[in-house]
Amino acid sequence: MLGSRLRNTLQTLALLTGMAMVLGALGWILGGWGGVAWALFMVLATLLLVPRLPGDLLARLMGAIPLGAYAAPELHELLVRLTERAGLDQPPRLYLLPGASLQAMSFGSRDAPAMAVTEGLLFALDRRELAAVLAHELAHLRNNDLGVMLLAAVVGRITALLALLGQIMLLLALPAMALGVADIPWFALLLLAFAPWVSDLMQLGLARTREYDADHQAALLTGDPEGLARALIRLERAQRGWWEAWFTPLRHWEPPSWLRTHPPTAERVRRLLELAESGRL
Repeated sequence: MLGSRLRNTLQTLALLTGMAMVLGALGWILGGWGGVAWALFMVLATLLLVPRLPGDLLARLMGAIPLGAYAAPELHELLVRLTERAGLDQPPRLYLLPGASLQAMSFGSRDAPAMAVTEGLLFALDRRELAAVLAHELAHLRNNDLGVMLLAAVVGRITALLALLGQIMLLLALPAMALGVADIPWFALLLLAFAPWVSDLMQLGLARTREYDADHQAALLTGDPEGLARALIRLERAQRGWWEAWFTPLRHWEPPSWLRTHPPTAERVRRLLELAESGRL
């Protein structure tokens, strides 16, 4: 268990460091150490200026309605017990999203948490599977994954902005390059062309790593990795639909795993079952 947590933590640090290095390289090309400082300043300023919307407001903006303890007492009991195990100060405010889709999502931070579940999810999952899904979302809140992904998104957008600025500067310098007055900076050209793509791929990898870590912590909170594995399989089948579930050769094309925000379900289930078989919970 410790090895899995350590691996996920190291992957998160490595991906964030890689995104910062790409951004720093762009800043260096555009303005030396001054450019690096300006790039870091832009990231910090953006993070400070981005409004920290409370989870309740975000849930309401999505059309969710409050789900009080009187309406779903067992669900609230589950959430309170898992919150205590997670060591959080307060349970998230619970909301209901109308619709048949099977989804659960968390909003806000540890100080102002909120969680929304769809009607379809409540009808499709049993108590064991539902507890695992709630624990997964609580793990996101405890780890401040929303804040981590916000940082990654800010770094990615500023990387794209600096790359665009550099490309404009190179276009303006094309006449001088054509006359031989200035050398063609091939390395800078390659970095400006591919930096936004590399940063986006790292951001996707970071999202997948945080999902793996949330799965692992959810299994620790419930002591039931198989429950989360069952829930993931059920969610996967619901997303594919019954026709595709029966006739797998007719499935739609799916993007490769490195282009997804979530890891493949089969890999997530495999890791959870390995954790269950290890007997270390």
